[in-house]
Amino acid sequence: MSAVTVGTELPPLPGSAEAKARTRRAWFGYLAMIFGNFMAILDIQIVASSINQLQAGLSASADEIQWVQTSYLIAEVIAIPLSGYLSRMLSTRIYFVICALGFMLASAACATAWNLESMIVFRVIQGFMGGGMIPTTSAAMFAMFPPEKRVLPQILFGMASTLAPSIGPTVGGYLTQSFSWHWLFLINVIPGLLVSAAVWNLVRIDKPMPELLKTIDLWGLAFLAVFLGSFEYFLDEGPRNDWFAKDSVAICAVTAVLGGTLFFWRSFTAKNPIVDLRAFGNRNFAIGTVLASALGMGLYTLIYLTPLFLGQVRGYNSLQIGQVMIVQGAAMFFTAPLAGKLLKVISLRTMVALGLSLAATGAWLNGHLTADWGALQFALPQVLRGSGFLLCFFSMTNIALGTLPPAELKNASGLFNVMRNIGGAIGLASVNSLINSRTWLHWQMLGESVQADHPAVRDAMTAGRALTGSDAGAMSLIARQMQQQVAVMTYSDMFTMIAGVLLVALLLLPFITAPKHEVPADAAH
Repeated sequence: MSAVTVGTELPPLPGSAEAKARTRRAWFGYLAMIFGNFMAILDIQIVASSINQLQAGLSASADEIQWVQTSYLIAEVIAIPLSGYLSRMLSTRIYFVICALGFMLASAACATAWNLESMIVFRVIQGFMGGGMIPTTSAAMFAMFPPEKRVLPQILFGMASTLAPSIGPTVGGYLTQSFSWHWLFLINVIPGLLVSAAVWNLVRIDKPMPELLKTIDLWGLAFLAVFLGSFEYFLDEGPRNDWFAKDSVAICAVTAVLGGTLFFWRSFTAKNPIVDLRAFGNRNFAIGTVLASALGMGLYTLIYLTPLFLGQVRGYNSLQIGQVMIVQGAAMFFTAPLAGKLLKVISLRTMVALGLSLAATGAWLNGHLTADWGALQFALPQVLRGSGFLLCFFSMTNIALGTLPPAELKNASGLFNVMRNIGGAIGLASVNSLINSRTWLHWQMLGESVQADHPAVRDAMTAGRALTGSDAGAMSLIARQMQQQVAVMTYSDMFTMIAGVLLVALLLLPFITAPKHEVPADAAH
């Protein structure tokens, strides 16, 4: 038996009982973290699909109820880049458990909210805690598994991160239709307790660094919160309020510019910045974050547009919309095993190219909408989109973080995830603005073509009079048909635009350096 120096711990021998026990603990602990990450992302879309029920339950106006979403997103986008510093200071285990318990308690509080103001306060806490779990999970993977064993953990993480927003409308629709809006939040309570207990008992990958509390950059923290909070508000509220026409949106735009300038100045001049931006000096990470932004833009805008079309044009309720959207989630689930096998024969860059091409093709097919599209017509585009997004997310995470030193992973993971969220926010803001402008354009074009002496218009008037018994009734029917057609053309434009964004992202792939161990021999095991 060899001597062991006091205070050090040698790793167990490969294949020994202790090594197998450690591997089991790592897997169960990581699966618990993935589930926490899944809950945090799911809670965005699960609420978005049932916003009308929340509006009625809280007696809020259509404008006021949007703060239930906006407050969560602002808190989450601030928490994500902070997670690297906080998890180093507290340790991964302690920080994640605090976030999971806080998320669970805030969820329970949301279910008991007595008015809009109390709901917003609880949603801020919930968003901040949920935002801490997302990057901590992806960073932990690199610490818990060696490079040759990371393929399956990465696939599971990618599946959870892309599946959650895809099935959110389905889960939200089912809960509100079968029970009440309170269960949108109560559903997190038991899983939150189980996740917290599992991570506390199973995850041991680092130790706290309490000395970081003495050097925390409070000015950098303040500038970060002002920058990201104002920017998220500007992107979320701008399209609904004609951008600078509303004072609060204009003020937040100016505040975001000033806060961002001060934050970046502080990040490059402070001795211990709250967010270290040096990771962007790594070319793979810089390109990976741009790709993550494009991925976030495509994923969140497509998930937003599809329910919008089905509700506005087809008149589907939240449960029917969820039943259509579940196809994308199912495609991700069944693509996951294929991703590991593909890595044995193709590179990460090729997998990203394949994923972006599939997602772009699905969006392009959606661009050929008609007013009769339903579950059957959406099936193939959603299969392509779901498969493509899963392949992209798994590959991009590996590309962005796979070449960084271990000491930079926690900080870089936060930056990577916040860029994906910002990409989604920019995409949603752009789509909402373009929907307004394209709707007006199509109204003008369609109005010019609808003339009283046109044979088709005369036939429509005759049929309308037969149905309604008056010219006014016939004109009303024609106006509704025009409104429907304008909506179809506008949504078709949006889907086509997103396909273009995803295809343009392909131009970045030649500049990526292949990470080491990108095709491990036992990738599927």
